[in-house]
Amino acid sequence: MVGILANVGAVVLGGLFGTVFKRYLDPAVTGKLEIVFGICAMGMGIRSIVLLENLPPVIAAVVFGTLIGLVFRVGRHIASGAALLQKPIAKLTGMHGAADEAASALLVTAVVLFCFSGTGIYGCLDAGMTGNPSILLSKAILDLFASMIFACTLGAVVSVIAVPQLCIFLALFAAAKLVLPFTTPAMVADFKACGGFLLIATGFRLSKIQDFPLADMLPAMVLVMPLSALWSNCFAPLLF
Repeated sequence: MVGILANVGAVVLGGLFGTVFKRYLDPAVTGKLEIVFGICAMGMGIRSIVLLENLPPVIAAVVFGTLIGLVFRVGRHIASGAALLQKPIAKLTGMHGAADEAASALLVTAVVLFCFSGTGIYGCLDAGMTGNPSILLSKAILDLFASMIFACTLGAVVSVIAVPQLCIFLALFAAAKLVLPFTTPAMVADFKACGGFLLIATGFRLSKIQDFPLADMLPAMVLVMPLSALWSNCFAPLLF
């Protein structure tokens, strides 16, 4: 819960700070910060990957999970959901008509980043299963500055995104608590490693090195623990 509250609070504060101090934020500086965010995400990913117990099921989860995401267009569905959330939020700013299309599109991007990002989803599930909020606390630091950057264009409405973010993160946290009794330490370790791959992909995308389909990679987080259990119970005993 600490990580979730920190994340939500960071978006609220960042949105307010960005609105008040936007005249002092140089666009060149904020552009460089995005690259730094990417390096931080990569570091978080590496830290998670080194915890893995079984590499083959993790690799299989990432590959097949991404394939499922691409075939069923998970990324497009997430974007559609974000667009639905954007509508009531946009009303607070009075966005309407073609003149506000760019701002509305940017608001959808902000909703996706704060509510549906791989880092946030993985962080909530990890915190729910292990009680360790470090991923969410690290994301909170990044979200504080990211929300400030969005607020320079969108204003204080960015802070309102914290409301759906809180609801989504609490639901994920509760789901992880329900799943935990059916897991093993090896399954949790492989889950962390799979999330690490998504964090590194996030870092590459933030650094504008490679545009990974992050939303379409999310099904990997669902597949990794069943595949880890299958590997440990069925395949590993035959090979080792």
